[in-house]
Amino acid sequence: MFNLALLAARPPEWTHEQFIDWWRGEHAEVTYPLPGLRAWRHTAVSSALEPRSEGWDGLSVLSFDSEEALRAALASKEWADAIAHVGTMRGKRIALLGDEREMFRA
Repeated sequence: MFNLALLAARPPEWTHEQFIDWWRGEHAEVTYPLPGLRAWRHTAVSSALEPRSEGWDGLSVLSFDSEEALRAALASKEWADAIAHVGTMRGKRIALLGDEREMFRA
């Protein structure tokens, strides 16, 4: 799998709950149609383990079969629609691409 990992913080005028509800609801609906999307995992951050990690609300990991498939999704109309849906929201995010390797399974 090749992943797009997005760490995001809510706009300053939103509560954590509002942001998570929007992300998992309204925004998810415009994200599901991404071409080649194989899996999507979302974590709502409940607490930070250290002070320098504070201020983040959620983490999404969107998985694709390959880097090429992910880059094709990023070039698609569906991705443009998802970005447009975010609009001028004043939150912050970190976006990273990379290959996934399972390191442990119980």
